[in-house]
Amino acid sequence: MVLATPAHAATGEAVNPWVALAYLVSGVFFILALRGLSSPSTSRTGNRFGMIGMLIAVITTLVTHFPTVREEKIVPGPNFPDGSAIYLPDFASFGEIFVAIAIGAIIGITIARRIAMTQMPELVAAFHSLVGLAAVLVGWAAYLNPGAFGLLVGDGIGAVSKVEMGLGIAIGAITFSGSVIAFAKLSGRMSGSPILLPGRHLINLGTLAAIIVLTALFAMAGPSETMPLIIVLTVLAFLIGFLLIIPIGGADMPVVVSMLNSYSGWAAAAMGFTLGNTAMIITGALVGSSGAILSYIMCRAMNRSFISVIAGGFGAEDGAGGGEAREARPYKQGSADDAAFMLEQAEKVIIIPGYGMAVAQAQHALREMTDILEEKGVDVKFAIHPVAGRMPGHMNVLLAEASVDYDKVFELEDINSEFAQADVAFIIGANDVVNPAAKTDKSSPIYGMPVFDVDKAKQVFFIKRSMGGVGYAGVDNDVFYMDQTMMLLSDAKKMVEEIVKALD
Repeated sequence: MVLATPAHAATGEAVNPWVALAYLVSGVFFILALRGLSSPSTSRTGNRFGMIGMLIAVITTLVTHFPTVREEKIVPGPNFPDGSAIYLPDFASFGEIFVAIAIGAIIGITIARRIAMTQMPELVAAFHSLVGLAAVLVGWAAYLNPGAFGLLVGDGIGAVSKVEMGLGIAIGAITFSGSVIAFAKLSGRMSGSPILLPGRHLINLGTLAAIIVLTALFAMAGPSETMPLIIVLTVLAFLIGFLLIIPIGGADMPVVVSMLNSYSGWAAAAMGFTLGNTAMIITGALVGSSGAILSYIMCRAMNRSFISVIAGGFGAEDGAGGGEAREARPYKQGSADDAAFMLEQAEKVIIIPGYGMAVAQAQHALREMTDILEEKGVDVKFAIHPVAGRMPGHMNVLLAEASVDYDKVFELEDINSEFAQADVAFIIGANDVVNPAAKTDKSSPIYGMPVFDVDKAKQVFFIKRSMGGVGYAGVDNDVFYMDQTMMLLSDAKKMVEEIVKALD
């Protein structure tokens, strides 16, 4: 027998099997969506599967919970020891729900149409914050009006439901405040450098321990004792989300984005258990587990542990010597004509795109340059670093948008050995991911992170706006000053377009 909410479990009332089947079907679509999003070639189909799954889940929830006649109930208020009662409508009216959906849809469509690809990392962080906040609000709504959610067991909320509620609120609050800080760092509203508090590890561990203890006390407390506990739990959870993210440096932001994605999923799953909603449990578990796996993959790609990222990101170590700007050093500066001549003479070219390409929106011009080179018999490949672009998959999406053949795009571990045979390494807007200090300078804050071996290529062209800037980790790059490197100082799109003209 399938039971939905705790109220169903208490009464033994079975859920309509068609409802369970609908939620199962929506879960299958969510799984297919994740499968589709694993490759640029199937990502559009994956998105459609996700939309269909969510539509089925939303309609099923509305049909299941929307009453034929809107009933008005007077239920005991377990949080009011004087025995008073609270008025609860059985459900919001369809008009209210429609207005809420319409407002959300208008906001979502407007943002999606206006947002630039370079703003995707901070947009994802902002969306994660909304998921976390929604979990907090749903948890508090269930706490204040347990009768409307079928959570009443005798005179109060059941202990299991309170554990689920406390965890959902805590994880949601951590996700919200952490995502707000990530958004501020990624959007430039806050410095990407680590902000280190004295004794931060003890503070964080103590706060997390306090949240766990408060959750246990909340579950065991009587109706009249729960309000102070849940308030303190919520405040501490908001605080720890803030404290966890501010010491993380900019170079670790891709891991932070995927980590917060995981948190938002677990928050949704916890609320799904509270509400007895199978679709929320399935969706939350899928998002939470996939985000956790992605975080692990990202950490492996950076040769770092998840704990080291949480403890403080790149550049957070006291006395790290690689973060300071170095004295001016001689370098070679070239032109579009120089680059065009060397490129068309080459047999093998490897292009390494980075965030600068995204800022300049140079991916379409880059594809045009690639097409011309291939017509001239040049073998062109793209090398993508797992952490390029401040968000997992950022560069893959940009190249797919420009219709670059997926067979030409390779990850670091698959192409790094080919730089020794490459005539040209063409770096456009990347920096930290090609910095040899990660392999040679133990004092560098990015030491240990796998990077592309561009220093082994016969010729290196490096497009960046000026020599004054450094990568997101704040580290100077020895590639700028190598004998075989020619700096192309210009806007990435403008420079590539000039190279295209020179190649024609």
